[in-house]
Amino acid sequence: MCSFTAVKRGLFHISSLKPFVKSREVLEHHHGIVQHQLRVRSKYLQRKVKVDVYLPPSYHQFRPYFYPALLVNDGQDMEELKLVNTLERCYSDQLIDELVVIAVHAGDRLHEYGTSGRPDYMGRGNLADTYTTFIIRELVPYIYKHFRCMKHPEDSAIAGFSLGGLSAIDIAWNYSRWFSKVGVFSGSFWWRDKGLDDSDPDAYRIMHDIIRNGEKRDDLSFFFQTGTQDEECDRNNNGIIDSIDDTLDLIKELERVGYSEEEIIYWEIEGGEHNYQTWSEIFPEFLRWAFGKEDTLSEKSA
Repeated sequence: MCSFTAVKRGLFHISSLKPFVKSREVLEHHHGIVQHQLRVRSKYLQRKVKVDVYLPPSYHQFRPYFYPALLVNDGQDMEELKLVNTLERCYSDQLIDELVVIAVHAGDRLHEYGTSGRPDYMGRGNLADTYTTFIIRELVPYIYKHFRCMKHPEDSAIAGFSLGGLSAIDIAWNYSRWFSKVGVFSGSFWWRDKGLDDSDPDAYRIMHDIIRNGEKRDDLSFFFQTGTQDEECDRNNNGIIDSIDDTLDLIKELERVGYSEEEIIYWEIEGGEHNYQTWSEIFPEFLRWAFGKEDTLSEKSA
């Protein structure tokens, strides 16, 4: 009787383990792009996360090949970004190598996005380290195991918009062994650990401080975009809106720790606004920078 009870408990324990992927749906777009809509369970975030994986047209035709990968924050907004149309156009015009795009839908953006381990002065971003752990320890290993993505950092990029851009650069900075390129569109570099200081309104910006007190990550390069109509705020009254000021100041910090002009791309869009209309227009340039077509599909082993 005791032995039987032990076996029953063991079986119950095993059967109660929940799989990482709760459900999966598959959609096929024009010109062969296939979208896998995943619903995953994160033990770190303690919630279900939606993740869309976009596979290129040749994915199911050339099985020996592995593909570069792009991870994007705010995956729920890929329709507004016109992602599928942009990929189709870039593939058709042979501007970029085919790639796998992993688009992670946001949860609580104000708490899960930010700088890992350093919430802002209002406590926002207090789950950024947990979100980063989800990406690195749960999502990326799953993607590598179940999709044919190259595991080399030079073939992997991460990108985000606004607060999602701040999250993207923070993840890339902390995990440059996973990502070699990062794209930040209208990044929220105003993120600060103290309120505004009238004597120095540009003080206490967290990402600037992280870069300033860090060391150059070899083989990590940056793509920044701002728009002249991103906002109207100009806290230091220098005639330059904060979005542009904060980005240019961050670039200066990167240069101080050793990054060259060749490792930093900056686009300032005249009339560009803080929205997906502007970001969708510049996104193809980011793709060309990160995945510009040089050779045929790589046969690198994962």
